[in-house]
Amino acid sequence: MNRKIIFQQILVFILFVLLWKSVIFIFKFPEFILPQPETVFIEWYFLLKSGLLLNHTLVTLYETIAGFIIGVLLGLIPGYFIAKSKQVEQTLSPYLVALQTAPKIALAPLIVIWFGFGPLSKIVIVALIVFFPILVNTIVGIRSVDKNLLDLMKICKATRLQIFRFVELPAALPVLFAAFKTGITLAVIGAVVGEFIGANSGLGYLTIYAAGLMNTPQVFVAILQLTVLGIVLYLIIDVLESLMIPWYKNKGEKDVVRS
Repeated sequence: MNRKIIFQQILVFILFVLLWKSVIFIFKFPEFILPQPETVFIEWYFLLKSGLLLNHTLVTLYETIAGFIIGVLLGLIPGYFIAKSKQVEQTLSPYLVALQTAPKIALAPLIVIWFGFGPLSKIVIVALIVFFPILVNTIVGIRSVDKNLLDLMKICKATRLQIFRFVELPAALPVLFAAFKTGITLAVIGAVVGEFIGANSGLGYLTIYAAGLMNTPQVFVAILQLTVLGIVLYLIIDVLESLMIPWYKNKGEKDVVRS
C-alpha cells in the first residue's frame, strides 16, 4: 500500500470525525443520543486499559474463528464432491438451498436453546452462516478448472490427489479466497447475533448491556471494536491470499494500474 492511499484513508477518517461533530453541533444531540468522538475514544481507552474490552473481544474472536473454520470445512468437503458429480448435486441441491433460505437469525434463539448460552451456540451460528458461501464458491472454483489441463493430467496418468494438488486447487484458490473474505465478515456478524440472543460475554453482549444502561459511549466503543476486529480478520485473509496465490494478486494490481 503506497503512501498516497494511506494519506487518502487518513483524510477520509478525519472528514468522517468532522462530519460526526458537525451533526452533533447542528442538531444539538445530547450525549446519551450521540456522544462526541473524543468521548468515545476516551471510553475506549479506559475500557481497553481495564482489560474488560480485551476479555470481551477475545470471546467474540474465539467464536468467530472457530465457527469460520468449521463453516469452511463444512463447505469445502461437500462442495468438492458436488462439483465433481452432477448426480450428487441434483440429489443434495434442494436440501442445501432449503438450508440456506432458512433465516439464520430466526434460528438463532433455537440454537441457543439447544447449545446453551456459552460459546458453542455462537460457533454453530457462525458455521451455518459461513457454510453456504464457501460451498457455492468451492463448486464454482472446481468447475472453473481448464478442461485441457485435466485431460493433460489424465494423459500423464496423474493420480486424483495430484490432479487436485497441482491443477484443481490452484485454479480454485482465487474464487475460494473471495469466499473466505466474505465468510470472515459474515462470521463476525454471526457471532454478534448469537451474543445478542443470549450470552454472558463477548462484544455483542457488551453492546446490549451498555444499551440497557443507556451508556451510549460504551455502545459506540463496542461497535468500534467490532469494526476493528472485522477489518483485522479481513486483512489477515488478504495477506494469506497474497502469500498463497501471489500471481493472482499481482495480476489484479497490474490491471488496476493499467485502468
